[in-house]
Amino acid sequence: MQFRVPQFIDMEDKIIGPLTLKQFGYILGAGGISFIIWTFVSIRTIAIPLILLVSALFLSLAFVKINNRPFGAILENAFSYFFGSKVYTWKQPAEQIPEADPNIEKVVVEAAKDATIARVNKDRLHEVALGLDVLDRNPQNTENK
Repeated sequence: MQFRVPQFIDMEDKIIGPLTLKQFGYILGAGGISFIIWTFVSIRTIAIPLILLVSALFLSLAFVKINNRPFGAILENAFSYFFGSKVYTWKQPAEQIPEADPNIEKVVVEAAKDATIARVNKDRLHEVALGLDVLDRNPQNTENK
């Protein structure tokens, strides 16, 4: 029986025309912030470069991909790298640290004893099997003499 397997599951759906919902939200955000800057900044020589800067940022968030990754992920990783700690140490999460069991030594001794018994039994079994193999290869026929 053959089943249809979805192919392009990593592509976002085009909701609003040729734009995805995320792209449309970025463009809407760029327009809204640009309108707010135009309204509240009275000096137009400051407002226009500020609007261009904000629009360029939001349009690059919407459309630019670097190495097939969205610009937002690249920007987030860059900020976390530049402002984060550069010393990498391993910290075990608190919920994974086992509590000390008072009977842990008994359990360890019992486990070691079981492992030793199993190893000795395996060695004895190997010796017996080897002895049987040797006897089978060199049969001593006392009946023919």
